Amino acid sequence: MVRKGLQEQQQASRGGAAHRAALSAQSEAARTGIPNFAFLRPRGPSSDPLHFFIARRWELMAPAMVCVLVAMGVASRSAPGSFPLCLSFGAMLLCLAAPLLATLEGQFHHRSWKRYPLMLLAVALPMCLFGVAAAQWTYETPALDWRLTIKGYGILVLLATVLLDRRLTSIVAATVGVWAGASIHSASPQTMGLLAAGIGIGLSAAMRQSRIAARESARRAEQEREQHRAEELLREYEETGQGWFWETDRRAFITYVSPRIAELVGVPQEELYGRPFLGLFRLRAQDHESERTLAFHLSTRSSFQDIGVRAATDEKDERWWSISGRPVLDQFHNFLGFRGSGIDLTETRKSQQHATQLARFDSLTKLANRFQMSEWLEKVINSPRIENRACAVFLLDLDRFKQVNDTMGHPAGDALLKQVAERLRATVANMGRVGRLGGDEFQVILPGYHQHEGLGHLARRIIENLSQPYSIDGARVVIGASLGIAMCPDDGTTTEALIRNADLALYAAKGGGRGRHHFYDDDLHSDARERQQLEQDLRDAIAGDALELHYQPQIHTTTEKITGFEALLRWKHPRHGYLSPAKFVPVAEETGLVSQIGEWALRTACRDLAAWPHDVRVAVNVSPLQFANPDLPGIVAGAVAEAGINPARLELEITESVFLGEGKATEDMFGALKGIGVRLALDDFGTGYSSLGYLKKAPFDKIKIDQSFVRGATIDGSRNGAIISSIVSLAEALGMETTAEGVETFDELDLVRLLGCSHVQGYIYEKSLTSAEAAARLEQGLSAVATGPRSARAPRQTMLRKVVLEHGGHIYHATIRNISSTGAMVEGLWNVPADTQFGIQLADDNVVLATARWCREDRMGVEFVRPLQLDGSGAVLFSPSRVDPEAGPKASDSGLMRKAG
Repeated sequence: MVRKGLQEQQQASRGGAAHRAALSAQSEAARTGIPNFAFLRPRGPSSDPLHFFIARRWELMAPAMVCVLVAMGVASRSAPGSFPLCLSFGAMLLCLAAPLLATLEGQFHHRSWKRYPLMLLAVALPMCLFGVAAAQWTYETPALDWRLTIKGYGILVLLATVLLDRRLTSIVAATVGVWAGASIHSASPQTMGLLAAGIGIGLSAAMRQSRIAARESARRAEQEREQHRAEELLREYEETGQGWFWETDRRAFITYVSPRIAELVGVPQEELYGRPFLGLFRLRAQDHESERTLAFHLSTRSSFQDIGVRAATDEKDERWWSISGRPVLDQFHNFLGFRGSGIDLTETRKSQQHATQLARFDSLTKLANRFQMSEWLEKVINSPRIENRACAVFLLDLDRFKQVNDTMGHPAGDALLKQVAERLRATVANMGRVGRLGGDEFQVILPGYHQHEGLGHLARRIIENLSQPYSIDGARVVIGASLGIAMCPDDGTTTEALIRNADLALYAAKGGGRGRHHFYDDDLHSDARERQQLEQDLRDAIAGDALELHYQPQIHTTTEKITGFEALLRWKHPRHGYLSPAKFVPVAEETGLVSQIGEWALRTACRDLAAWPHDVRVAVNVSPLQFANPDLPGIVAGAVAEAGINPARLELEITESVFLGEGKATEDMFGALKGIGVRLALDDFGTGYSSLGYLKKAPFDKIKIDQSFVRGATIDGSRNGAIISSIVSLAEALGMETTAEGVETFDELDLVRLLGCSHVQGYIYEKSLTSAEAAARLEQGLSAVATGPRSARAPRQTMLRKVVLEHGGHIYHATIRNISSTGAMVEGLWNVPADTQFGIQLADDNVVLATARWCREDRMGVEFVRPLQLDGSGAVLFSPSRVDPEAGPKASDSGLMRKAG
C-alpha cells in the first residue's frame, strides 16, 4: 500500500531488498538443483551486528579449524597428541554451538551484561583452546615449524573477521583469544604485556560499540517518529479529498488505491487489488493531448507527471484525474512496480476544454502544429491575388533520430527535438513559418517567389546548422537532416499536391545519401513507383526465402589459416540479377524489414556454421535497429541453440552508431550478449561519429579496420598506415584482435602484416563464396594462399602508340601497350636494368620522365616521375608538358639494346 510503502521505504532499502535477494537465491538454488550447503543458506534470522556479538555463521569456524589442523599435519607428517586433540575438539564443539548461543543471546536486551559471557564462551574460548592446542602440538613436534603454526593462526583470524561481520568486539576477542592460547608456552613479561594491551583494546572496542549502538537506537527512534508523522499527514491528505495515492506491481496490477477512489468507482477497496490499473480509467485515443500516454509510460516503465485521464465512474458527468507516477526500483535496480498520486482536475478540464480544442501549437517544441501549418499554406495558395499565391514548401526529416530514441530513450529524443526546433526557428528567422508535423518531421513555408539558388542556399544552411553536435544529458549527440523542396505554382497549386511533391523530393534527398536537399522533379514519381516495387519485391523475397548469405574468409596473418567467415547478405533479383546491398538494405531499414532479415541471417549463418570445422567461426552483422531490440539476446541464444553450436564460434559485428547515447540500455545489451558466450567485433572502426570512451566498457573481442583506411595506405605520403598502426596498438593494449578489411594487393597485405594486424579479409585471399562453395573450400583445408596484383595501380588504357625513348644521349623506338596516369607498359627494349630513367616523348613537345621498374623479355613497366593528367572521361591527357632539361636521365645504359628488326 502506498502509505505503508512510503513509511517503509527507507527500511526496505536497507534490508528488504537484501532479504529478497537471499530468498531469491535460495529458491533459485532449489530450482536448479544446486546443493543447499549450510554455508549457503541462512540458519534463521541473522542477529543485528550492531547490538549482538555472536553470528550464526560462527559455526563455520569448526571446519576451518579442521582444515588448519590437517594442513599442519600434512606439512609436518605428524599427528597431534591426545591433549592438543582434545582441546581442538572442545574448540570445535563450542563453534558448532554458535547458532544455539546466538539464539540465546537474542533473548537478552542489547544492553544486558549477560551478552559478554556468552560472547567469551562462543568466540574467545574456542579460539583460545585452539591456540593452546596448536602451540602444544608445535612444542611436541620438532618437525612442525612455528612459522606454519603462525600462518594457521593468521588464517583463522582473517576468517573470524569475515564470519563475525562488523562485530568489532567479537573480532578483537577472537584475535586476543587465539594469540593468548598461543602464548601460554612462552609466558614472558613481554607476551603478557601484549596480551594485556589486546585485552585493553577489546574493552575499548566494547565500550565504543556500546556508544555506537546507543546512538543508532536513538536515530532509529527518531526515524520511526518521522515515519509516524508522515503517515498521519498522508492519511489526512487522503481523507480531506485533496488527492489520492495508488501503487501497482510490476505487471501494472493494483496493489493499493485510496479508499476515496474505491468509493467513486463503486467497488470495494479490497476487490480493486489485483485488477489492472488502467481499468480505473476510460482511455480513448482522442482523450490524450500528449504523445506520451499513460499506457505508454506503464509499458516503458518511465516516470510521468500530470497525465489527464477520464475516470471510469458511473457518475453522470465526466470526471477527470491528473495522474503522476514513477517506477519503483530496489537496490539492484529491479523493477517492482509503480507508485504515484492523483488529483481531481474535472473543473480545470472543463475550463480548458475549449482552449485545448483550439490548440494550434506543438506541445513539445512550441512550434506551429500540422493543423496550423496546413491552414496557413491553404491561406497562401488561395490568396485573392495571383501574385501572392507563390510560395516554397520545405519538408525536413531528421537523419539518425530514431537511433537516439532507441539508444537513449524517448525523454532524450524529446530534448533533442526541442533543440532542433530552436535551431530551425533561428535559421529561418523572418523568412517564413516553421512547424512540426509530428515525430521528427518539420515543415517550413516561405511565401513569395524564390530563385532556386536562394532556396538551395537556405536549405544548405538549415542542414549545416541542424547537423552540429547536440548535448543531451551530458552526452554528445550528432544527427543530420534531409530536406525536400516543392514550389508553388511550378510543382503544384493545391496543398495536397505541394505536400506530396515535397515529400517525394525529401525521399529523393534521403535516397541520395542523406544530409542533403533535393528539389521536386517530375521523374520522382517514377522513382517512387520503382522504390515501391522494390519494397514489394523484397517482401516477396523474404517470404519466398530468396535471400542468400555469402561468406568471405578471414585469414590469420601469421599462420595463413582460415579462422572464420563473414556472412554477407545477397539478393538475386528475378529481373535485375544480384542487387547491391546498398540499394535494398536502406529500403529494408525504412520499412522495418531489417529486423526480420537480421534474424534470418543469424539463424542461417549458425545453421551453416554447424557443418563446418569446430575451429572456424562466422561473423554476422547486427544493425543498430537490431541492437536496440531488447529481444536480441533471446534471438541470438535461440539461433545458437537451434544450430547446436558453441556460442564462442558466433561473432556479432556491431558498428559505432550503437553508442550514440552510451546509455545503460547499451551496457545491459552488451552484458546480455556476452552472457550468452558469443564474440563481439567492432565493425567499421573509426568511420562513425562516437568517441573512444565506449571502449572502456564495451566487451569487444575484435576491432575491424575499415577498408577505407587500407585503401591507399601504401601510397607515399598517406597517413592511413599511421592510423592502422594506432588502431592495432589500441586493440593490443585492450586485449583485442584486429581484422584489416578490403586487402586486395600484396603491398597492402605486407603493410597490414608489418603493422601487426592479426587477421586479414579481402580479395587477396578469396572473394565471397556461397554456402556450398564455402563448405567445399573448407574440405580442402584451412590453409589459404594469397593471389593478386603486387600493388594497386591506377586504371589503365590499352593502346598501340609509337613513342621515342631517350637515355644517355641514345634514342630508342618502342611501343606503349597500355598506360595510366602513373605508369605504362612499353614494348621494344631488352635487358633494361631496374631503376633506369628515360625521357619518353608521348607527343610533339610532350616529354615525360619515367623510371623502369621491371623488365621481362622485350617488355618493361615504367613509372612516371609526375602523374599524367586525365580528361573528364578518365583517359590520359597527352597535353604538352616539357621536361626539365636539367633533370635528364643519369642511369647507366649497360646491357640496353634495341629490339632487333
